[in-house]
Amino acid sequence: MRADSYSERPLLIDGWPVRVASYRAGDLYRARVESADPGATLARAAAGSAAEAEARALEEARRRLARTRRREV
Repeated sequence: MRADSYSERPLLIDGWPVRVASYRAGDLYRARVESADPGATLARAAAGSAAEAEARALEEARRRLARTRRREV
């Protein structure tokens, strides 16, 4: 299966730099949110439209990042 309509953009979620990538594979759109610095995947989602897949992935990434502790340096 080939990925079509690939797009990637940087974004800031509650002070955390992330990258949001979305693409279409078959009938579904898939989205991935990863941290910008090490590139670890925070959340993935699939849906019938790119906007819906991104919204689901961003919601999960926000939930996970909200639980992450931050320390003052």
